[in-house]
Amino acid sequence: MTHGPRSGLTAVSTALLAMSRHLEVRDVLKTIVVSARELLDAEYAALGVPDDHGGFAQFVVDGVSDDQWKAIGPLPRQHGILAAMLKEATPQRLADVRLDHRFEGWPDAHPDMSDFIGMPVADGDEILGALFLANKRGLANKRCPKPDGGCGFTAEDEELLSVLAQHAAIALTNARLYERSRELTIAGERARLAHELHDAVSQKLFSLRLTAQAAAALVDRDPARAKGELHQVARLAAEAADELRAAVVELRPAGLDEDGLVATLRTQVKVLDRAQAAAKVTFAAQGVKALPAAQEEALLRVAQEALHNALRHSGARTVDVSLTRRGHGAALRVSDDGQGFDPSAVRRAGRHLGLVSMRDRANGVGGGLTVDSAPGKGTTIEMEVPGG
Repeated sequence: MTHGPRSGLTAVSTALLAMSRHLEVRDVLKTIVVSARELLDAEYAALGVPDDHGGFAQFVVDGVSDDQWKAIGPLPRQHGILAAMLKEATPQRLADVRLDHRFEGWPDAHPDMSDFIGMPVADGDEILGALFLANKRGLANKRCPKPDGGCGFTAEDEELLSVLAQHAAIALTNARLYERSRELTIAGERARLAHELHDAVSQKLFSLRLTAQAAAALVDRDPARAKGELHQVARLAAEAADELRAAVVELRPAGLDEDGLVATLRTQVKVLDRAQAAAKVTFAAQGVKALPAAQEEALLRVAQEALHNALRHSGARTVDVSLTRRGHGAALRVSDDGQGFDPSAVRRAGRHLGLVSMRDRANGVGGGLTVDSAPGKGTTIEMEVPGG
């Protein structure tokens, strides 16, 4: 199958749009491989990201079943044609990869491959990976007839793959930068949590100690007052326990990959509801479908920040969390009946209550955030994401 200029441009455009929708490295890698295979009508496609030890840190394939992949065994090493693309940064287009002098064979379970095209994925002088495809297909997904001694993949295929690889490098670099920024954000969240523990729990424990000392001093000369102080000790101890339980919830790794966003949010809300004696926390979800990984994580983190503010700072008696389908995406709503605040006054005072980080998270995944609050009127935070 030969691509005309219009169909080739359309196919490349579709592939680039698909890559731009993802921020997670693993999602970007898979999208690159699937897009390349569809673009060139290949039977197999793979992308290897090298490590620093002669192997691959990641190796993503398309056209190979899970059972085949398991039977093939460990990830390949950097040798043969793969090594040539990684070291020389030059495209490779071969009539039969098995006849090339650099070919070193493959495992017994590996599918049979003949015509081959490979393209390095590079960012300047840095080789980010090696993208290769095998077995050009024609009509009815059958092997494409090849000219005598020639490769089924054409010069036009190589040009299209080169364009795709250049944009793949940009998408992969952006994904890596996003993951790095997320690591820094997690470090910042840990620092914030440490600060909260110091401010909330440590102060309560200090008050608890002083109150207990006062009760001990009053036991003999004023038992009635000592009894009152002991009631205060019990109250402070309960509050400190609530703070610690809430901190544990924030520290606990979110099970997004295993459980999905709805189940993860439901679990965290349930734990917070049990941990917080002073407030009732509820959760409801309706019609939400799986979203891109970056959007699900952003929604979870915004929900956690909003819950943190409502339970620690607002004095709320009830906090309601909801997640609903909105078009192809979803809308998160966290509403409390607490003391509320003036958002403009908070900004002028230089206090953000996490609002800046929440807006950054929403904007970072193509979504939006609104805050509705006023003194004595409670607070409602809404975040919407577009979906995949």
